[in-house]
Amino acid sequence: MRPSRARRSPLRSTLLAPVFSVRAFAELMLHLKLQASLQAAVRAVLPDADVANVLVRPCPDARHGDYQSNALIAVAKQGKLNPRQLAEQVQARLDVTEICDAVEISGPGFLNFRVRPAALAGVLQAAARGEHLFFAKAAQPRTVVIDFSSPNVAKPMHVGHIRSTGIGDSLQRVFRLLGHRVITDNHIGDWGTQFGKLLLGWKQILDRDALAADAIAELERLYKVINAECDAKPARLEEAKQELVKLQAGDAENIAVWQEMIRVSQAQFDTIYGRLGVKFDHALGESFYNPQLGAVVNDLLARGIARESEGAVGVFSDGSLPPKSDPFLVNRDGEWIADPALVRKSDGGFNYMTTDLATVDYRLRTWSPDEIVYVVDDRQAPHFRKLFLTFARWQPEAAAKVKLVHVGFGKILGEDGKPFKTRSGDTVKLGDLLDEAEARALKVVTEKNPDLPGAERNGIARIVGLGSVKYADLLPNRQSDYQFSWDKMLALQGNTAPYLLYAHTRVRSILRKGAELSAVSGQQPAVSLNAPDEIAVAKQLLNFGLVLEAVAEEYRPNFLCNYLYDLAGRFARFYESCPVLKAQPDALRHARAALVDAAGRVLGRGLELLGIKTVDRM
Repeated sequence: MRPSRARRSPLRSTLLAPVFSVRAFAELMLHLKLQASLQAAVRAVLPDADVANVLVRPCPDARHGDYQSNALIAVAKQGKLNPRQLAEQVQARLDVTEICDAVEISGPGFLNFRVRPAALAGVLQAAARGEHLFFAKAAQPRTVVIDFSSPNVAKPMHVGHIRSTGIGDSLQRVFRLLGHRVITDNHIGDWGTQFGKLLLGWKQILDRDALAADAIAELERLYKVINAECDAKPARLEEAKQELVKLQAGDAENIAVWQEMIRVSQAQFDTIYGRLGVKFDHALGESFYNPQLGAVVNDLLARGIARESEGAVGVFSDGSLPPKSDPFLVNRDGEWIADPALVRKSDGGFNYMTTDLATVDYRLRTWSPDEIVYVVDDRQAPHFRKLFLTFARWQPEAAAKVKLVHVGFGKILGEDGKPFKTRSGDTVKLGDLLDEAEARALKVVTEKNPDLPGAERNGIARIVGLGSVKYADLLPNRQSDYQFSWDKMLALQGNTAPYLLYAHTRVRSILRKGAELSAVSGQQPAVSLNAPDEIAVAKQLLNFGLVLEAVAEEYRPNFLCNYLYDLAGRFARFYESCPVLKAQPDALRHARAALVDAAGRVLGRGLELLGIKTVDRM
């Protein structure tokens, strides 16, 4: 059984292929047009300059502009030039009047760009025609395997699983939307020493009625009872070991019981995943790789990568890294000592490391991925460092072709700042958490809309409750611990799922009321942007694709959460200051309806990428 898998950087972009037409692509990627013009201007001033890193990025402070480039400072340093003077020379060669107002120079040589409303309107016009939704597909799609969730057989899924499940699911959605080939694999913990105790309990103290009523609870009881007996009596521990040996040897009875444990556990997993709207392409448990483990160890030994020590087999430091950076060393009392990755125990059994090495090997041979992403809590970071380095030493050619990434995350804390537990001190079961989320959301929905039919209220509460749990988990920097608060996550104000869901319902309501408008009926309104709040919404929409790229590059769904919250806030200010349905003349009403429609589609798509369904009303 795998252990429990319980610096914000600037937004970066890559050259992307068009979603629909080349024209739409050009209109959409305004920052790339600015970037190309800037590189041409630098070449005009410095013909021999390397412009590969002369990039344009969103400006971190909107007061200075919409986009910015600080690349000239580095270019000037390389050529031993004055960066401010270089910026002035480049500015004189820049021709971006079609997109921007005058380019400003600030500080030691920053270039600031302000996009013209007409250029923004062109992007929005293409969106209104259905040519894009402010993002483009990847020019060079990758094959990405994402390993996430990873529950253990015979154990209830607990609150910690929401982190891996939610982050992994959101990442796979974003990668797929950007055009990458994604393979999701739920690496289920279905093998290990604990099954000896479970088998012993099943044969001797199983309550069939309890199993039928709540299989996971009964399996959990079996393990607790037998584990306590094994701790107290060595003879009981020996009995459990013998049951495990029989399982590993293929004993028909033990195999049948083990398979039944997997079956009832999978039923629990499927129920939880069904509620969360999460699907997997594969669910290959640890047992799937058992036939390969002996060969893995033998090959590691044959290649001199692993060696025997005290009856066990491990991978030790090869001395290629400084001690502080070497995961195969640990400092104890000021001395660096070996901390090997064990691949075979002294009793002949295998370790998590062995299984994970076999898993990487299988995935490479079967799916030929460019990238394998493990969404597992930060506590397992040392394990993955050892895994990645061991694999690189074992199969260097294969390792050079694949990117192995550990996407770590922090813990969920209670409002007291301690690990989130029940009042009795037990780990919170995920099913119980989701039940409570729906119940609390129902109370909120009922208070806000008491006249809604009961079935509709229940449906809305289900979406709001589950969405609130997901969003609260995805919102923080994934590597940070966060405090779980029902009141905060279900609030209708602030950066919450209910706030975003309400913003989306407001958009849909506006469009329903104005269904006769051309933006809704399929005509193509002439889009113009004049009011500051109109422009603010349009600028935020323009950055949707850049945010998605940043999510995929940094594996951080919180970028998307913050983007959607900002969009909802800008939309609220626009709606307050700019009449839509009552706007005159008709052309203005049509243009604003197009902006509303675009904002609604981005909000809806963004929530979908977070794994959150939308509602028609709240």
